[in-house]
Amino acid sequence: MRWSSPALVLAMVATTGGIDALAYWDQEREGLDELEDFAEGEAFLAQILGERVQSSTTVSLAALERIAPDFERPGSSLVLLRAPGEERFRAQGGREVQVPVISEAIAAGHSWARIPADFSAELGLPRRTAVAGIAALRDPGGRRFDVIVATSAARARDREHRATRRILWAVLTAGGLVLSFGGLALYRQKKELDLERELALADLARERDERLQRLDRATTLGALAIGIGHEISTPLGIISVRAEQLVSRVAGDERAAHAVSTIIDQTKRIDEVIHALLALARGDGGSAAPVEPAAVVAGARGLVEHRFQEAAVSLSAGVPSDLPQIHGDALLLEQALVNLLLNACEACTKGGNVSVTASRDDGVLGFTVLDDGIGISPEVAARATEPFFTTKSTVGGAGLGLAIVNEIVANHGGRLFIAPRTPRGTSARMEIPIERQGVGHG
Repeated sequence: MRWSSPALVLAMVATTGGIDALAYWDQEREGLDELEDFAEGEAFLAQILGERVQSSTTVSLAALERIAPDFERPGSSLVLLRAPGEERFRAQGGREVQVPVISEAIAAGHSWARIPADFSAELGLPRRTAVAGIAALRDPGGRRFDVIVATSAARARDREHRATRRILWAVLTAGGLVLSFGGLALYRQKKELDLERELALADLARERDERLQRLDRATTLGALAIGIGHEISTPLGIISVRAEQLVSRVAGDERAAHAVSTIIDQTKRIDEVIHALLALARGDGGSAAPVEPAAVVAGARGLVEHRFQEAAVSLSAGVPSDLPQIHGDALLLEQALVNLLLNACEACTKGGNVSVTASRDDGVLGFTVLDDGIGISPEVAARATEPFFTTKSTVGGAGLGLAIVNEIVANHGGRLFIAPRTPRGTSARMEIPIERQGVGHG
């Protein structure tokens, strides 16, 4: 999934904020742990104070007041004492104070309490958080005396705040760097995406222009085919009539009679091919009937054998006997195969070899023509079926043969493949769907 630039920036900001929050929470937790350790130390001092009283004299408020100054540090700590049954605490000099948070901690059985800044000021300590260590003593009568050592935690809290600021500064700096590099990366990504979009639009425009050119050429080909068909029909009809008139005159000459019969047969074939191509050019549906692949190969081979003999090029054919029938126009398929065979023959030098085969492969019937001639480049193969594209313009090539083959194959729902062979030669393959039940305009 490709993230959009705003979503990626928001994700980076959220991640950085999460890291900041986690670092702050972790530092705050460590600060509280440190404050608790400090408070437990003060509770230990309160316990020591009580033990000194118990070891030297009877537990009493007066005895505690005599020892308390040894545990006080002016301006930063003081000792608070509370006699049994009293609510207020007594500080040095007889000053009485009431500290609810300490009273609540004693009632809950805690060994220390955290004193807010406002209460710290009332006790004469700096207006900062303070902690109070709590110890309990009992006199011989079992009465409880509370001993409190309250100390300002200003230094500990200052160290905690400095550490927190250092962590936050480090995280924010790292986050800023991440966002800066992320923003630069997003900017570069946007430029790349813009370039990709421009290239894609350029490719699309080029492909559209090429399709329009091919469509224009195909339209020209259709119009040309219709015009040529009409122009050829008249002289072809005359040739056919004249040949039929000669039949009675050459009845006694077997060789002449065969020649006249051949002329009549070929004029009929030319007329049929012209009508089929005209229907193809007009977009009319062709005749669809079961077609035997072997008959298509045999018919095309019979029509071109004399050309191969004249060029001294061998022609071999291979058609398995178990191939399925296909549906289509046998005459057009035969003519398409004839064009491929003639192209292969022209590409070969004397002594060359051409083969034509038919095979079944994944629901298609393939007619393949292979030659060992001069070959074809991938660039020329890609354009070979374009109307009027030819590499033989100097020897009279019109560039229509493969265009017509491609149109015939497409009209049968198939595809034409032209490709170079290794080490030399060309492969041409017509693939016709076996299950296609009719012929329509491709």
